[in-house]
Amino acid sequence: MAVAATPLPYLPDLPSFPTLPKKRMPAGHPREWYETHHRRLKAMRLAIALLHAGVYRPEQASNRRIRNIAVRIGVHPPSDTTCHMVRSLIHFDD
Repeated sequence: MAVAATPLPYLPDLPSFPTLPKKRMPAGHPREWYETHHRRLKAMRLAIALLHAGVYRPEQASNRRIRNIAVRIGVHPPSDTTCHMVRSLIHFDD
């Protein structure tokens, strides 16, 4: 059975910047620290991609939209916790 694919929102080409050489993570932290650190990095990448895609308010960023953007930029689909973190990063006061 064929399923009609819905087009994803247009994501403009992001500017490419030279990347810094990767460094090893500091040893001695509990596993939870590393998980939280990587979750924050992922949330920041997703928030930047959403801003480039024209999503400027947290209420515009549903879990579904965040996960679609993750697929577009080549990141594994985020958890509900990471989606919440993404919304908190794009929050602003009026």
